[in-house]
Amino acid sequence: MLASCGGGKVVPGWESNAHGALSAFQSYYLKGDARVAYLEFERAVGELRSTGRADLLARAELVRCATRAAALEFDDCPGFEKLRADAGPEEIAYADFLAGRAPRAAAEDPVSRLVNLGVQFKAGKATPESIHAAVEVSSAQGWRRPLLAWLGVELKRAEAAGDPSAAERLRRRISLVGEGK
Repeated sequence: MLASCGGGKVVPGWESNAHGALSAFQSYYLKGDARVAYLEFERAVGELRSTGRADLLARAELVRCATRAAALEFDDCPGFEKLRADAGPEEIAYADFLAGRAPRAAAEDPVSRLVNLGVQFKAGKATPESIHAAVEVSSAQGWRRPLLAWLGVELKRAEAAGDPSAAERLRRRISLVGEGK
């Protein structure tokens, strides 16, 4: 009410609701609560559908695909692909990035960094340093789902390298993260 009296821009309810639900989806998904994440994503999609704008739905689908990529869960982003014809150039470029067909500089926020590292991994361009960086980002944020995925990658590398002490240390850490889940 105060914003309308002062002449400031009033954000439509659907926009703030969709943004909040997408943010909640990311948070719950990365923390490992898939059930609540799913509900939040559906809430966001419901808000976006009310606009009749396929480009906004396409963007939401990209958020879902990117969040999953951060946790090393890859698919062909089928929700986006259904909407590709109505997506804008920015969304198409981001979809191509997620598919590993186009480079993109990572922003400094933790989600963007982790998405970028996930895309590198998918493309077979992950290094031991980038894998370790993904573990550290996930751990620092308390994001259980990607942390378990990236620790699993480190564990496979340790086993392949024949390093039983590192493998055992990683198993203990994986067990610790998985407790109480």
